[in-house]
Amino acid sequence: RSNPYQADLLRDGVRRYLQLPADQTVLILHAKVAQKSYGNEKRFFCPPPCVYLSGPGWKLKQEQIKARDMGEAGFRVCGYMGLDSMGNSLMETQKLSFEEQPDAKGFSCAKALYISDTDKRKHFRLVLKLFFSNGQEIGTFHSKLIKVISKPSQKKQSLKNTDLCISSGSKVSLFNRLRSQTVSTRYLSVEGGAFIASARQWAAFTLHLADECCTRSEFPLREGYIRYGSVVQLICTATGVTLPPLIIRKVMKQYAMLDVDEPISQLHKCAFQFQGSDRMYLCLSTEKVIQFQASPCPKEANRELLNDGSCWTIISTETVEYTFSESLACIREPVSPVPLIAALQLTGGGDVAMLEVQGEYFHTHLKVWFGDVEAETMYRSPKSLLCVVPDVSAFGSDWRWLRYPITVPLLLIRDDGLIYSSSFTFTYTPEHSCIPGQQVLSDVPQDSDKLLDSIHQEFTRTNFHLFMQS
Repeated sequence: RSNPYQADLLRDGVRRYLQLPADQTVLILHAKVAQKSYGNEKRFFCPPPCVYLSGPGWKLKQEQIKARDMGEAGFRVCGYMGLDSMGNSLMETQKLSFEEQPDAKGFSCAKALYISDTDKRKHFRLVLKLFFSNGQEIGTFHSKLIKVISKPSQKKQSLKNTDLCISSGSKVSLFNRLRSQTVSTRYLSVEGGAFIASARQWAAFTLHLADECCTRSEFPLREGYIRYGSVVQLICTATGVTLPPLIIRKVMKQYAMLDVDEPISQLHKCAFQFQGSDRMYLCLSTEKVIQFQASPCPKEANRELLNDGSCWTIISTETVEYTFSESLACIREPVSPVPLIAALQLTGGGDVAMLEVQGEYFHTHLKVWFGDVEAETMYRSPKSLLCVVPDVSAFGSDWRWLRYPITVPLLLIRDDGLIYSSSFTFTYTPEHSCIPGQQVLSDVPQDSDKLLDSIHQEFTRTNFHLFMQS
């Protein structure tokens, strides 16, 4: 653990950070599968991997560089993205130039990445390297695993092959190619609270399965895999904007198949019929999203004729988010590896309760902090840290008068002061908390110390509760 003087300085800095977080976030969006290229062809990943930079810490860092280097050329963010098999050669990666959006986020995408048939792997990761334009390295960031497929499956999918099926609650992207031309690709997106068809940016949508008798105001969600003919709802993960309930249909040769109920697979062609409508389908017209009325097929009642704009390709997507803050120190070293917390596991009790922090990219230079209190931390593996849960009295609260739960954020701090925040919190809950609105007794009995001591022993032994703050 840190020496007392350093610990006091660090704790003061953590308190300032908790009051006004100056985080820097790197968000990577990518598809869950990638179609392999053969020979000299290049099947670029679709949708293209995207990177978003957000948080007030980016501006603060750029101001530091600008003041130190006495110029404006050195603080722009640039990067390179490639496959993890490409090593450190920047010649084999795609350069990223970030542009500032109206919401102050930096955005870039890698439109020319592909995997050739000489790469025999079944899975790979994307590697993102970020720099300031003065040459200072920010760090290296990895995507989640991407599955390699040869081509979209034309066979009826079996639920035994679940890695290609799409489950309720998963995230998807939808894109459209008029006349199968790559240059005409449009992605379903959201801008200004409205659905649009964008040639530049794509949005991830949570695809929910629902009961067929549902209405838009009452949308009971269900678990399971999405099948054609199911009623679903698309919810934008970034904005929360939703479409009305839709019936998802399989598309074959520009026909919507009304009698197909097989599971949906990656890169399948599909159409979205508005539930309760007269053959109205989700459709794009240039950059607008409209409704298109399909034509009945006179010879086959189980088919409806669509136009090009109503035929969408569906693919599962992944998101990985890295957050860090350099507000406590002027960091010269790269911020990576940025640890990711996936789960918490509490063990033990009494005077020594242990918390196992599970995730990825852990190392020996990390300490677990409960709010502004440093915990004794032991490194176990790149996927596990173990720490002693601090007593509630370490937060300056007198446990004798604790009546309500105390929730503190969970942080990881590198030994040079770099802060890694997380979405996890830790909650201390007293056993004998009073009912909301109940008056606390002003007259404390003479033997209250013994009573409160017993309450405290019970509290420290059994009452630690964990939850993830979404």
